[in-house]
Amino acid sequence: MRSETRPFPSRSLHVETGPRHGGTLRCGPAALIAALASVLACTSLPAAAQSFPSKSLRIVVPYAPGGVVDYVGRTLGQKLSEQLGQSVVIDNRGGAGGMVGTEVAARAGADGYTLLVMDPAIVINQGLQPQVPYDVLKDFRTVTIVTSSPLVLAINPKVGARSVPELVGIAKAKPGTLSFASAGIGTTPHMAGEFFKSRIAQDIVHVPYKGSGPAMTDLIAGNVQMTFSSIAAAIPFFKDARLVGLATTGPKRVAALPDLPTMIEAGFAGFEVELWQGLFVPAATPKDTVARLHSETVKALGTAELRAALAKVGNEPVGNSQAEAEQFVRAELAKWAKLVKSAGIKPQ
Repeated sequence: MRSETRPFPSRSLHVETGPRHGGTLRCGPAALIAALASVLACTSLPAAAQSFPSKSLRIVVPYAPGGVVDYVGRTLGQKLSEQLGQSVVIDNRGGAGGMVGTEVAARAGADGYTLLVMDPAIVINQGLQPQVPYDVLKDFRTVTIVTSSPLVLAINPKVGARSVPELVGIAKAKPGTLSFASAGIGTTPHMAGEFFKSRIAQDIVHVPYKGSGPAMTDLIAGNVQMTFSSIAAAIPFFKDARLVGLATTGPKRVAALPDLPTMIEAGFAGFEVELWQGLFVPAATPKDTVARLHSETVKALGTAELRAALAKVGNEPVGNSQAEAEQFVRAELAKWAKLVKSAGIKPQ
């Protein structure tokens, strides 16, 4: 990142060292050099800050195109491009439950030109997998939590339940006969299912798939009985009655599904699972650059255009402070690590 080149001096200098004699300024070579260096520092730093960004930015999305994280990354990237006057390239690096792309971002240059948009898997993997090629607290700085959305507990109509208590009754009456689908080991739907199992103390078989699409297909076919799904993926199947929604996992009801209670309302105090997307940069990224990225992201999230685009996939903008975002990530890391340990969840 180069500072703007300016003719020197760009303004008059007043350098005074030692006493005056007869109105004449005396200034030795060493003092003059020090004074000039001071002026250069004052003029070049603001110029450097103002020049960011001077080239295109890259947003790493650690999943294949088409999912919620990819959608959030692309919609945010488009808005940032408009505001910053630079192109923003989406770099999809799927693999290993998001760890491949996350490592790419962690090892990138810490200059603000490589960003990462990632969901809770960034913290879940760290407590679940035996070897993770990054440390979310040491290798990244959290710019902000971009969006958040609860999940929805969806079941196949043939299960026969019309409420969460009824589903729990079936699980207890026929232990080991229910199964739940997820988009893969370590995904947020997987953790939500394990959380549910731990709360009702019943065995429900986890069936991981390679993505939410195949999971929903098998759920509709009746090969599995339930799932915790993103709201955007489930709503079409609620409308045509191929699936039944029982409850959402946020702290309040969802506008798109106003008739569904939260899990808390259904009797599960403290049952909150959010499918959030955070914006991260390598840990050594300069503070002023992180601050610029934060302010531009919050500005973008405040626009009606971006809010409407996020609402299409059931997401609400967050845009919290850097301190709040980092505290949130720490809490999520501890929360899921505790569940993995207590429930004895093993990677496959």
